[in-house]
Amino acid sequence: MKKHNWSRLLFGMGSSLALVLAACSGGGSDDAADGDKDKKDDGGGTSNAEPSEEGVYNYEDFSKTVSNTGEPSGSGTLKVGYTSDTPFEGTLNWAFYQGAPDATMIGYFDEGAFRMDADFQYTQDGLIGFELNEEDNTVTFKLQADAKWHDGTPVTIQDYVASYEVIGHPDYDGVRGSSDGFTLIEGYEEYQAGEADEISGIEVVDDKTAVFTYKELAPSLTAGGFWAYLFPEKYYEGVEVKDMAAADQTRQNPIGIGPYKVKSITSGEAIILEKNEDYWQGEPGMDGIEIKVIPSSSVADAVQKGDIDVALSFPTDQYPDVAEMDNVEWLGQIDGAYTYIGFKLGEWDADKNEVNYKPDEMKMGDKELRRAMWHAVDNDAVGNKFYKGLRWGANSLITPYHKDWYKEDLETPKYDPEKAKQILADAGYEDTDGDGFVETPDGEKLQINFASMSGGDIAEPLANYYIQSWKEIGLNVEKTNGRLIEFNTFYDMLKNDDKDIDIYQGAWGVGSDVDPSGLYGRKAAFNYPRYASEKNDELLKKGNSQEALDIEYRKEVYNEWQEFMAEEIPVFPTLYRAYVVPVNKRVKNWTEEYGYNPDFQLYKVGVDEE
Repeated sequence: MKKHNWSRLLFGMGSSLALVLAACSGGGSDDAADGDKDKKDDGGGTSNAEPSEEGVYNYEDFSKTVSNTGEPSGSGTLKVGYTSDTPFEGTLNWAFYQGAPDATMIGYFDEGAFRMDADFQYTQDGLIGFELNEEDNTVTFKLQADAKWHDGTPVTIQDYVASYEVIGHPDYDGVRGSSDGFTLIEGYEEYQAGEADEISGIEVVDDKTAVFTYKELAPSLTAGGFWAYLFPEKYYEGVEVKDMAAADQTRQNPIGIGPYKVKSITSGEAIILEKNEDYWQGEPGMDGIEIKVIPSSSVADAVQKGDIDVALSFPTDQYPDVAEMDNVEWLGQIDGAYTYIGFKLGEWDADKNEVNYKPDEMKMGDKELRRAMWHAVDNDAVGNKFYKGLRWGANSLITPYHKDWYKEDLETPKYDPEKAKQILADAGYEDTDGDGFVETPDGEKLQINFASMSGGDIAEPLANYYIQSWKEIGLNVEKTNGRLIEFNTFYDMLKNDDKDIDIYQGAWGVGSDVDPSGLYGRKAAFNYPRYASEKNDELLKKGNSQEALDIEYRKEVYNEWQEFMAEEIPVFPTLYRAYVVPVNKRVKNWTEEYGYNPDFQLYKVGVDEE
């Protein structure tokens, strides 16, 4: 699951606001997405799309909802396969997880307290409702129903407040808490810095009500800016914040408020869930859910044999070979994710808790070198060759997933190897020793270390394609450590600014709000290129200011930001993507539509008994 429906809005809202790490190769959709919000499927027919004469598919030809709908029986077990060639890390709490695999697992037993519509705006349909007061910049949050944690403890509004208190705590070492949904709360930054014992802008009125006072009401708040999840404060009682991510409550015995609760965990491999009889919306439609990690090489076979009912993050490159399976319906949707090439331009300053951008000291600090590398690759060809059209060339860091914000006509470097060579020559990169590779303008050898993830059949040839493309313009690019890198290790190396990485192929799953500051802001831990500038700061601030409540103003700001980033090139996007999901025909009420629909919630999913 991601942050959308089942696989997306995490069954009714999920991690829509959270940015998660995605796998960049292999074809799975390992992350967040939103999607083609306005398209609705009629729910009928086996949804196998037909390719063009060139063998290229279009995600819009796929259905979004299974044809098997109706009242679930209340019994049976759903078998879910999560496609991955590495174990999931097992940090099973929304406040602490980082990667998409963990987000997927959490989404099956813990759900967001808010619901979201097809335009990625919070609604009043969730466990918590809210009321904005623009005159005094306050938001009143109120529990709208009685709910219990899986350990039987009643949910109170303090469990929502606790999320902010944990994430904002000085000892919190996770990646969240830098977005405006946190920093705009009065007193939050003082609390985060250890200068105050509480967040002054949060007032708990009673067990069901809390009032948050903001410095201003930014447009992102209702598009995922409010933190979406409760935190079981009493369950973690006695555990220091610095120890919570590694605690048994997070790793071994996690709880939530969802329709299914954790029965057992096989570390990194599987989670067994059982029905939560006390679920606040009513009886769940099955006895339980079994989720297990399935290698990409065997996931199609597992689907064909019926060993799993649903395959999440199914490798899109495998779809053409198995499209005719007769026991499944294939659903498809645009993914709120993109792959990119990132350039290391600095490091993380832990003392200041922000990026230390120092291009003059970094191998990839020359913008013209980065521009030449963008011109050297043909991403449209990559999408057709490796993914049969289910991924396609990207131009902007705001994706078509946010279609009202995406600048389709953005001018960016096109595939042109000869132009790339000329850019290098004009910038002083020349082959002075005749070995076929250019030296730096200072006459020094230039070897560029390229990190890319392992996983799936495409990972190696895709990485090799980029390396060969850059070699063809005279750049000596080699794989970091001489090989592809496992998912968790890869992101650990990026996080720690490993000196053996000059460039890397990464992927992002984006959140519900278009605001890109969580990835490219100066204080964003996810800003792995370590890029920062005053202009970037200014545009990101304008894009989520109170003035940006005017939609047209906000669009102008983000259009300018897209143009600015295409000029600066701290990263360049490579592919946008769709995802496909095989769903066994015995599964009832499964959808990949975006937006809250009361008929298609996780607790409404069922399986026909055989």
